[in-house]
Amino acid sequence: MQPFTDDPKAVPQYEVQNAQALSTPSLLIYTEMIEANITAALRMMNGNANRWRPHLKTAKLGFTMRRLVARGIKMAKCATTLELVAAIDAGMEDVVVAFPLMGPNAKRLREIAAAYPERRISTLVESLDQIDEWRGSAVGVFVDLNPGMDRTGMGEDDFEQVRECIDRVQRAGLRFCGLHHYDGQIRNTDPSAAAAAREGYSRLMELIAYLKQGGIEVKEVITSGTPATPHALNFAPFGEGDFVHRVSPGTIVYNDRNSLKELPDYGFLPAALVLSTVVSRPRKNRVTCDAGHKAVSADAGVPTCEVMGRPGLMGLKPSEEHLSIEVRSVEMPSLGELLYLLPAHVCPTVNNFDKAVLVRGGKVEDIVPVTARGREMFVA
Repeated sequence: MQPFTDDPKAVPQYEVQNAQALSTPSLLIYTEMIEANITAALRMMNGNANRWRPHLKTAKLGFTMRRLVARGIKMAKCATTLELVAAIDAGMEDVVVAFPLMGPNAKRLREIAAAYPERRISTLVESLDQIDEWRGSAVGVFVDLNPGMDRTGMGEDDFEQVRECIDRVQRAGLRFCGLHHYDGQIRNTDPSAAAAAREGYSRLMELIAYLKQGGIEVKEVITSGTPATPHALNFAPFGEGDFVHRVSPGTIVYNDRNSLKELPDYGFLPAALVLSTVVSRPRKNRVTCDAGHKAVSADAGVPTCEVMGRPGLMGLKPSEEHLSIEVRSVEMPSLGELLYLLPAHVCPTVNNFDKAVLVRGGKVEDIVPVTARGREMFVA
């Protein structure tokens, strides 16, 4: 299997028999590639499924979550209560809602935790003001740290503030689960990525030692989205501490254009493509297909995707339903021709679809719901 897509020989393994019968755009999920990606991820972790707490914002499908569980991955992260419910239904035993839920969203999480007392359900806090949201509930608490992404979390270099937050959590009678350190700013295309990751992990170890001196035991440390995962797994102190360290990459279950460039040497394969149809040839060296940003996410910028096996086709800025493609020194695609698109960012792309087409051995095996698409709607 070819790990990346600039080689035209990579296309046949992704071609779907009788694809002309499918409506487009369609989300194609390749079940054999999912299995290969789970195997590759576990290989990174020396076969230890306990090191992986994947973020389910990528997986989304109950089918994919069940495959993770079947392979021994029973701990996960998610961002919404709908993802949490889907994870529980799939058999996940321990799920962190890695989002600072408040108000009605927090109330709903409390309800889910109360309804499933046999599951370990936890969330993040980053402020003393958030602790009361969870008082008297079965929800566990991870303290969220800011390792430099500046999105959420308290400053992890403010040891005293972190200690005070954990003290308050424990005095409130809540279950303190550990520390959450999401270094999503790490990009392996930056030559300083490994050093920056190690610097953050060393600071995190200093914080853990400080907390231990104050009588606070850290039981679990969660780090790392997809790009930073190899750096965390290679950081020896994480494997030598008195805590369990877990990484949380989610994208590697399906992979996308960006993740395959970030982790090119680990055997990961594209497992999610968007099937599209060429609907127009508006001028010389330009075609348009029916996969605008309501199909292939545009949040990663241009190009939003690449065409499998067709490096001479360059995706331009999409509109809602149309994707214009520049044709560079190759044969113009024909009207009605099917293109297999590899998204730059697969997570929101999966979330764009209500249904997914499962493909096995080049054949359509089933059409299944994207179980955790969107969000629950409720009134507190």
